[in-house]
Amino acid sequence: MSIRTIAGDLSYAADRDPDRAAVIAGDREVSYGELDRLAAGFAAGLRGLGVQRGDRIALLLPNDVPAAIAIEGSWRAGAALAALNPTIKGNSLDYVLADTEPAAIVCDAERADLARVAAARAGGIPVVSDVEELAASDGPTPPLPLESDLAAVMYTSGSTGGPKGVTLTHRNLSFVTGSIVEYLEMTAADRVLCVMQLSFGYGLSQLLSCVRVGATLALEAGIAFPGRVVQALERHRITGLPGVPTIFQVLTSLRGLADRELPDLRFLTNAGASMPVATVEAVRRTFPQARLYLMYGLTECIRVSYLPPDQLDARPTSSGIPIPGTEAWIEGADGKPAEVGEVGELMVRGPHVMQGYWRDPERTAERMRPGRWPWEPMLATGDLFRRDEDGYLHWVGRTDDLIKCRGEKVYPREIEEVLHGVEGVQEAAVVGVPDRLLGSAVHAHVAPARGQTLDDGELRRLCAEQLEDHKVPQRVFVHELLPRNARGKVDRQALIAAATEEPAPSPR
Repeated sequence: MSIRTIAGDLSYAADRDPDRAAVIAGDREVSYGELDRLAAGFAAGLRGLGVQRGDRIALLLPNDVPAAIAIEGSWRAGAALAALNPTIKGNSLDYVLADTEPAAIVCDAERADLARVAAARAGGIPVVSDVEELAASDGPTPPLPLESDLAAVMYTSGSTGGPKGVTLTHRNLSFVTGSIVEYLEMTAADRVLCVMQLSFGYGLSQLLSCVRVGATLALEAGIAFPGRVVQALERHRITGLPGVPTIFQVLTSLRGLADRELPDLRFLTNAGASMPVATVEAVRRTFPQARLYLMYGLTECIRVSYLPPDQLDARPTSSGIPIPGTEAWIEGADGKPAEVGEVGELMVRGPHVMQGYWRDPERTAERMRPGRWPWEPMLATGDLFRRDEDGYLHWVGRTDDLIKCRGEKVYPREIEEVLHGVEGVQEAAVVGVPDRLLGSAVHAHVAPARGQTLDDGELRRLCAEQLEDHKVPQRVFVHELLPRNARGKVDRQALIAAATEEPAPSPR
């Protein structure tokens, strides 16, 4: 009997085609056979350090070949990942180490001093600063983990308190990987370019999907140098490009990119944040030969829905339908299924739903609800959606982002879509800030496209032409760039905090 798991996918791919390129980073290319050998050696090295099945391994690595080795090798050793943003700082690192109590910290030379200081504060955790040196270890191959074993503790920021550790089993990750591969129709011939960190759910799913089908994963550190991303698309003959709206906004702003021939590029995916309609149109003009999949997901289950590309013209604001093998529906305030067009909270059930938050029963109880069966919980996403008459899902906003202005509900996305439709606006974010008279004042924050200038008064006038009075921003702020959190999303809490540091201005 052969059961496919994420821990066994690498060996399966290596047995099938050992010479096929598994990971490309910079000028280095590693085959599936070599990656499988290095992962086995890394697992043996961890076992030599005393790592046992079920232990956690804190990974502090940038997008490079060693990160792929450490991820696959940790699973081969029976350990679970606590994958961290490589830009994490001292206090945040201390929090995660205290929370997960890892058996080892794995990093690169650049982060070795930071890791050693944090490890000492945490009580003397072993630090591995050279992945490939450890991967040269010899030793017996331990049994593969079970589907029910913990695979990862993925940290995601919360609106209150410290980061939340989302616990995902091998079954969770294996199922969602298979579902994604199915609707993207991925094969071993694909070559996917990933500019998101592998420490994030969206980035990690690129590695898992490629290994599941034996495809090639090309890694870039980020989008700071977009010219390098374009070169990688051409040089590696990339067939798949996943991204978040910011990545696609940067790429579509590059002059001449639409004139470049990228004959191999067949699919694009967007997740992490809803893509504005203006950006959807720009992406389709820039990459006319590629199928664009708009998707919605969250760390608590990796992926929830996708919009089939043939539905883009009919519903460009939709997050689509549930991924294969899952269910998703909208509940109203009364806990009953919402009617067509009614806004409510999105609920999810399926084998990809997390086990809960690491050592945090209170937060777990807020998100995990009793399901159809006694043994099956369902996930309350905390996101507001509506469905159209054909059953397609449409993201409205986070429950935390809902603004109450003058006693009326204001959903930021509606205002943001208006602003994104203005020529010269690269990105927009709308937040509510405390106001003594209004309850919450609507503040809009925008950043211009390259070479453009924006006038706050004109933007507010355009909003007034298209929106109801209570939705018109009391103030519009123009920034060179909008602040971002570690995942590359606009940091709305930073925008709110900046506004509340000073007395709120009078509405104009």
